[in-house]
This record gives sequence, structure tokens and C-alpha cells, in this order.
Amino acid sequence: MGHHKDIPLRSDAQRNRERILEVALTELTEACDTPLSVIAKKAGVGQGTFYRNFPHREALILEVYRYEVQQVADCAAQLLCTRAPDQALREWMSRLAQYGMAKAGLADAIRKATSAQGSLAGIGHGPVTEAVTLLLQANEKAGTIRPGVTPDDFFLAIAGLWQIDPHSDWQARAEWLMDLVMDGLRAGAPGR
Repeated sequence: MGHHKDIPLRSDAQRNRERILEVALTELTEACDTPLSVIAKKAGVGQGTFYRNFPHREALILEVYRYEVQQVADCAAQLLCTRAPDQALREWMSRLAQYGMAKAGLADAIRKATSAQGSLAGIGHGPVTEAVTLLLQANEKAGTIRPGVTPDDFFLAIAGLWQIDPHSDWQARAEWLMDLVMDGLRAGAPGR
């Protein structure tokens, strides 16, 4: 009996945690100093549950960042299942841009949370680089992009994204930039 009961509990805990992270992402993106009590309330969890998951503000902020990076990374494999490799890559670029722009609101919070600026870069780098590697390999195999493009090349090519002001009407400029990069990647593709 007891054995069956502890299974749903775990998924409840998991759901609570994810709900907190989703609410936190929205709230912190709008205002980096949103009180934790407000986030707990909107997520529909008690203070106890909240602090068990995230004992302090820094823990929450870094976890929101990690969670969001992981969502963006996981999305690459999902897109490759349902779309042509070059379409998957292009759509994933949009996801990355959206994440980058949303993170602008989080950036202040993250900066405050990690006074040691260096600790941040490492968190995002792994999953996102893996996602790019996956997408580039699929495209190279399908002959939809020019051969030999490395993840580093890709990040350098889209680096201009992070220069766009997130408080402007960034969407159109970002899409235009990404189309430009995508055209460049497709040029010289053996499959064309």
C-alpha cells in the first residue's frame, strides 16, 4: 500500500517544482526583484514547499535559467523528429532568440545572483552546444547546409542577435538576421 502512495507524490513534487519555475520565469522576466512570496502564491504552493525547493533567491534564479536553457536544448531533438533538418535548425534559432530576449529581463536578476560573473556561462553552454551539434550534424548528413560548419561557427554567425535591444521591436530584426544566417548556411549545400 505505502509503496503505491509514494509514486504520485514524487510526480506532484516534480509538478510543483516545474510550476514554480514557469511562474518564476514569467515574473522575473518582467521584474527582476519580484518577491519570492508572490512567485510562491502565483504558483499555488505554500511557503514551506517553495523554500524546500528553493532555499534562497539565488537558487531559484539559477534554476530558472538552467530550466529554460534545458527546454531550449530539448526542443532541438523534438524539432528534428517532425521537420526537415534545415527547417528544424531555423525554427530552433527562433526559439534561441526568444529565450535570449526573454533572458534580458532575467539578466539583471542573474547578475545580482551570481556576483561571480564567471559561474553563469558554464551553465548554459553545455546543453545549447549539444543541441546545435545535433542540428548541424543532421543538416550535414542530409546535405541541407554547407559541410564543415562547427557549433563555434554557428554561435559566431548569430552573435549579432545578442546586440539587438530586447526592449525594442526585436522580433522582426531577429528573424531577418536569422534568415540571413540560414541563407548563408544553405549556400554551397551539396543537396541543393
